[in-house]
Amino acid sequence: MKRNVVLGMLLVIAIVISGCTQTPATTDKKDSETTDVVTTASIVNTEDAFIKAISKDGTWIIATLGDLKIDSDLVLDGEFVNGKKDDAGNDIVQRKIGLYTQDEARNVTARFTLTAPKITINSPKASIEHGTFVGDVYVTATDFQLKDQKIEGNLYFTNPEAQATFKMDATSSVTGVQELKQ
Repeated sequence: MKRNVVLGMLLVIAIVISGCTQTPATTDKKDSETTDVVTTASIVNTEDAFIKAISKDGTWIIATLGDLKIDSDLVLDGEFVNGKKDDAGNDIVQRKIGLYTQDEARNVTARFTLTAPKITINSPKASIEHGTFVGDVYVTATDFQLKDQKIEGNLYFTNPEAQATFKMDATSSVTGVQELKQ
């Protein structure tokens, strides 16, 4: 029995060492304008983590674990892909702020409030979902969406294209004005 354990441990060590000594495969790098790499979700519960997650170096999904109050203006920056392909085989661009938690079946289990003086949406095809944002929203990017989301403040579009491509579902609401503000 002791002999089998020792042999098993030696086998594991040999596998680990052989895996560590292999040289990494090289890939050809092409210079082209592409979207950022696919990233995983950023689950956040602090101001600093949220600000980092919404930056151009953040993640495509930002999910909160509770209410957040941030005293500075926020900017959702960067272009991200969600890991899926469209019918033509192209990466799907998407960015999401999820102010909620969900269970394994993707049912919303809790909704949260994000409070800030303002948030500017610079990421294309971004959405804010299933919670409440208290403050003003400035949209510069195209295809911004509200999904089951409440905005307690104004919704301003900084250009006609951002306003024309905006979508809001029937369960979303904005308490203030929705207007073009160039």
